[in-house]
Amino acid sequence: MAVKVYGAAYASCARRVLACLIEKGVDFEIIPVDLLSGEQKKPEFLKLQPFGMVPVIQDGDFTLYESRAIIRCYAQKYADQGTDLLGKTLEERATVEQWLEVEGQNFNPHIYTLVLQLLYFPKMGVPQDEKLIRESEEKLGKVLDVYEERLSKSKYLGGDFFSLADLTHLPFTQYLVNDIGKEYLIKHREHVKRWWEDISNRPSWKKVLQL
Repeated sequence: MAVKVYGAAYASCARRVLACLIEKGVDFEIIPVDLLSGEQKKPEFLKLQPFGMVPVIQDGDFTLYESRAIIRCYAQKYADQGTDLLGKTLEERATVEQWLEVEGQNFNPHIYTLVLQLLYFPKMGVPQDEKLIRESEEKLGKVLDVYEERLSKSKYLGGDFFSLADLTHLPFTQYLVNDIGKEYLIKHREHVKRWWEDISNRPSWKKVLQL
């Protein structure tokens, strides 16, 4: 039975989940949610996700939301199938979890602000906050300096293997490099650039971008 993924294939957090499912070789079906019309805020959808956000998955009788929780779930559920995204030892798994937390707590807030301000606000006719853009860009640069140091010693964030720690960065870094004119933040850091070129060229991510 295919996993039902409620959302839009272009939505960043849905893309995070789809990349994981493809890496694990899990069959899925995208159930479109019209984000532009606000379908995710309507009572029927709120029964699935009370905060009105995507994605949500349904796997038989099991329903789960929050993209990072979903990818953790399926990386573990199908641990013996597809790409090992968690690591084999306790220490490897702990390191992967550490960098998942770094992405969520340190990387994502600043890159999310930049994408919102530079990509979506102009489309919505919302004024940009230039001060906030500058501050977010500066803060993201400092985070990426930490990444540069880490990746000078390790092929991937979690170690010498591709993992959820890397996969979780794909959706918003795609915007950073290709859509909002801030690609220098990646390309001017030797090891971060090498890492991004590696993970963004994985077949799973290329498939996601084609959905």
